Parts: sequence; C-alpha cells; structure tokens
Amino acid sequence: MTVETPTPASGVHIATIAHAGRLWGVWLEFADDPHRPDIYRGRLRYDPADAGEGEEPRRTTTIIIEESYEAAVERARNMDEHQLAGLLRSCLPDDV
Repeated sequence: MTVETPTPASGVHIATIAHAGRLWGVWLEFADDPHRPDIYRGRLRYDPADAGEGEEPRRTTTIIIEESYEAAVERARNMDEHQLAGLLRSCLPDDV
C-alpha cells in the first residue's frame, strides 16, 4: 500500500507547521452543504510530511463558515501557528 500525497485539488494549502518533532502541511478542505449552497464551510486537514504506512491525515470538524470562498481562505490563512498547532493537538490521540 502506498501513501497518497495530497494535491492542491484536494484543498487549499494554508501553512506548514512543526509539532511534536514532525512537520505538518495544513490544508483547507471545503464541504458542500446542499441545504446552504451560498455558504462556504471548511475544515482543516493536517498531513504529516513523514507519513508512515497506513497513516491517515488528521481533520478538524467544520470550523470555517463564510459567505465567500475568498473569505473562507482568508480566515484560515489568518490563523497563527499557535492556533493551528492547538487545532492539530485536538485531532491527535492523547499519547502523541
């Protein structure tokens, strides 16, 4: 089994952060809401640069809700490294 490398088509690259001795790519993924097509809803996906066999990316729940694509991307890019690391910690198992 090979580990898939994320592509820009699978999200918008927001940042690269260091956490727990690893580098993590942070991507904004959009989720469609058929009940609210006028709203852009997004979550953050964290991809470890050194992903091991079978290791899956970590994802937050939907945390960005904006009226435009540009506003959603701007909101995500305005998060500082501490905020991004805190959200990553919330996605990791307790023993990491």
